[in-house]
Amino acid sequence: MPPTPSQRASLLYWNILMARKSSIKRSKRIAKKSPRLVAHAELPTRFGRFTIYGFTGRGPKDEAVALVRGNLRGRIAPLVRVHSQCLTGDVLTSLRCDCRAQLELSLKKIGQAPAGILLYLPQEGRGIGLMNKLRAYQLQDGGMDTVEANVSLGFAADAREYDFPAQILKKLGARRIRLLSNNPDKVQQLESAGVRVVERVPCQPRISRISRKYLQTKKRKMGHLLQGL
Repeated sequence: MPPTPSQRASLLYWNILMARKSSIKRSKRIAKKSPRLVAHAELPTRFGRFTIYGFTGRGPKDEAVALVRGNLRGRIAPLVRVHSQCLTGDVLTSLRCDCRAQLELSLKKIGQAPAGILLYLPQEGRGIGLMNKLRAYQLQDGGMDTVEANVSLGFAADAREYDFPAQILKKLGARRIRLLSNNPDKVQQLESAGVRVVERVPCQPRISRISRKYLQTKKRKMGHLLQGL
């Protein structure tokens, strides 16, 4: 039996109500992740002059800085590096990883590009935090690789998420980017969050004897696109 006019009206109202609730929930999720600009300042570096922007979100880990140069809305998509913080590599010059070398290579390439962004995120140890990263180091000294160590501690091989960085890029006007990365998952996550990656630009510094095993693990177990390993 076909529905009565009253039933059709009730069904239509129900569908409108559900759609409205879904829209409200989506708006709240977007608002929750929407970055807030805290401050900006000029930042001269040995790789060129940048403007540094500080962003926060509503989540406890939603914090980042962006080094920006050039016209991000120009005809040529800006060159972008989304870089995860690595105290041991970026600051203490550890050779266990290639993080500092990637950071410096990225700054050099962005400094030479017409426009670009270095987005620096507090995602130490692929998102597990500094102390857990040091625990992972200890396990690696016992023979585990980086993936085995993270999993042994109860974490994913890579716990990083890129929705918040994507919101920052869009807020800066960079909806089309050339991404400096060897990580296909980063490309996929950024695109899923609404940032179009028009080109993936390899970010592979010289391979050292000490970091070779670390990089081989990234290629073999995490699918990173690396050459010469």
